[in-house]
Amino acid sequence: MNPTVVRTVIDSPIGPLTLESNGRALTMIRFDGEDLGRPAPVPVGEPDAILAVTIQQLSEYFEGGRTDFELPLEPSGSPFQLQVWAELCRIGYGETISYGELALRIGRTQAASRAVGLANGANPIPVVVPCHRVIGANGTLVGYGGGLDRKKVLLRLEAEHAVTAQDRLL
Repeated sequence: MNPTVVRTVIDSPIGPLTLESNGRALTMIRFDGEDLGRPAPVPVGEPDAILAVTIQQLSEYFEGGRTDFELPLEPSGSPFQLQVWAELCRIGYGETISYGELALRIGRTQAASRAVGLANGANPIPVVVPCHRVIGANGTLVGYGGGLDRKKVLLRLEAEHAVTAQDRLL
């Protein structure tokens, strides 16, 4: 029996987010107005247990109290995309790396940075799988499925709260 897909919409500092669960794991976060070319739309309803925990952890993240997500994830993608997305989760809170460095981290050459960029752009679970932490080789903000304005907000939020988190450890 296939689990039921459940979606809900929440407000956030980067605009409304549509969250999707399959009952076992978080499968998607979509920015307001983003078209993922999904087949039949799934009605938005009450969050299931996975979405309830996701909402709580996203709230903590946006408030600066959470630096890592502890959620079951089931993104849908190719083996290469899954490898890139897993590595994205290893980028530290408040840190950024280039597409070339991301390619090196998964055992590819910097020449694979374009393929890594495409996989990064296809990330179905942004924010939780922090694709916003990847920037251009020259340090510029390039490409983000949710738009560069959202990317700036996320990076600024993490930069501000990373300092606070370090102070708490001292």
